[in-house]
Amino acid sequence: MRIVRDTHIDFMSKTFIAGCLSALLIIIGAASLIINGGPKLSIDFKGGTMVAVNFTEPVDINKIRSALAEVSIDGQNFDFSTEEIKHFGDETNVAIRIASLDNEPPRFANRVAEKLATVYPELLPEERTDFILSIDKVGPKVGAELSGDAILAMLYALGFILVYISIRFEFKYAVGAIAALTHDVLITLGVFSVLGYEISLAVIAAFLTIVGYSLNDTIVIFDRVRENVKALKGASMESVINQSINESLSRTIITSLTTFLVVLILFLVGGEVIHTFSFAMIVGVIIGTYSSIFVASPVVIKMDKTS
Repeated sequence: MRIVRDTHIDFMSKTFIAGCLSALLIIIGAASLIINGGPKLSIDFKGGTMVAVNFTEPVDINKIRSALAEVSIDGQNFDFSTEEIKHFGDETNVAIRIASLDNEPPRFANRVAEKLATVYPELLPEERTDFILSIDKVGPKVGAELSGDAILAMLYALGFILVYISIRFEFKYAVGAIAALTHDVLITLGVFSVLGYEISLAVIAAFLTIVGYSLNDTIVIFDRVRENVKALKGASMESVINQSINESLSRTIITSLTTFLVVLILFLVGGEVIHTFSFAMIVGVIIGTYSSIFVASPVVIKMDKTS
């Protein structure tokens, strides 16, 4: 099925505008990361304890914060009022994230949940098991290891892609693909920083998925470029790439649109657990489609001129 037929859009004439837009997004994201001291990491990477509970009616976060200013556990006094306490999903659900402690008492997370239950005793579910939604705990050493592994996973993915495309196509195509993938990850990371979203293991999985999705779209265009270079001997690289993008435009629109609709539905009704994953995928699908045309292709043109 073809949505559009016989288009003759001069995409490469818009590369300056696209480059300014990309630069602006990256600068905004980088500024946000610098101001915030880096990305906002979840307990998956920083280590700590997160307790999520459910009340039967909306509750006031400020009252909960005040109640957690003095918490006594096994003779130790703690002040959790400065920790991250927030609603999620809706105002009946509350999550508190506590950084790793040196001398953490036994059953620490459960005792925190018990303290939360005393703030609004009249709003507890009938079944006690329905009150505690989740308890997540990651040690600081494990968190540091996971952080290093996540970075290595991204670097390995980009490295193997560089080798693969260099073998299948040419080195200039590999550089174009890597430039587009790096562009996608940087902008998505910047969007997360601007909006204050956490980077968790699920988000890292989304980043790797974005890399694969964007690469697939880029390779489709590059494959058509390789065919047209042989068929249109003597034509400039700009005209060859323009024609190749136009010929694959219908496929790009269909693939991107169907993927976008799926992740949008996940974002809207998928629940809190996959909220950030689906949001990263939404941003990645949009940016990945854009970068295949306006980042990867112009890089190939520039390298072709210098070769």
